[in-house]
Amino acid sequence: MVRILDLRFQGAEQVIASFLLESKEGPILIETGPESTYPHLAAALKAEGLAPEEVRHVFVTHIHLDHAGAAWRLAELGARVYVHPKGAPHLVDPSRLLASAERIYGEMLGPLWGELRGIPEQRVRVLADGEVVKVGGVEVQALETPGHAGHHHAYLVEGLVFAGDIAGVRIAPGPVLPPTPPPDIHLESWYVSIDRILALRPEALYLTHFGAYRDVEPHLLTLREALEAWAGFVLSRMREGLGPEEMTRRFETYWREGLAKAGVGGAGMRLYELADPPFMNLQGLVRYWQKHHPEALEG
Repeated sequence: MVRILDLRFQGAEQVIASFLLESKEGPILIETGPESTYPHLAAALKAEGLAPEEVRHVFVTHIHLDHAGAAWRLAELGARVYVHPKGAPHLVDPSRLLASAERIYGEMLGPLWGELRGIPEQRVRVLADGEVVKVGGVEVQALETPGHAGHHHAYLVEGLVFAGDIAGVRIAPGPVLPPTPPPDIHLESWYVSIDRILALRPEALYLTHFGAYRDVEPHLLTLREALEAWAGFVLSRMREGLGPEEMTRRFETYWREGLAKAGVGGAGMRLYELADPPFMNLQGLVRYWQKHHPEALEG
């Protein structure tokens, strides 16, 4: 049985989730959320009759702060943290990750994401693609799923896929949107990852942003369409030679109009904005075209 723990990011519900699984060897946690929401994580565990120090197995899909920022807290209490090989060094020494986040968020880094500390190397367990971890009768399989980040795993557990960001952001009753922040967006890899999950025919997708969805195939096909549409929109604006401010204004208008067309009102848009900020989506797609397809900018 999976329990969805709402971490109440910035005081809002349905933005960031952590997932609690039961095993004969105690609780398993998939995703920790940022350190700023750690008090809510601890409270949610307490509501389930658990103390944070009882969690000995923590799986993070990738090392972005909204997914793994509180991992060090649980490691301090004795947990082992499972992660993609490319993400592991940054959990041990988060200095580069922190410097990158500071460039993006500036003075808002602390209020948004909290404190970040390194995890002792012996507490970090690297998982290879396809590797299965058995914990108290529960089998967790790591699935390498790049596209959103080069160090991304989804986790397959008894027909359920805990998808991190590779399956998008969806805040019911709204649509699925792609999270495309810098620096690692790679659309071709993302499409392959979507196809990999589709081929598994899972019963449900568990999204960190936010919750469980059983309409797996239409969800993932819609996500792919949205990725293609967003990338095409950004490429067209780049070919127009727009400056950063005008580009941002145009993309945010496009983003809001898309949500409004899907029936999402102001309160819902605020949740999507917290989970999947449009300015970061734009930055990631601009970097994708500049880095991977500079020839397309001449079209």
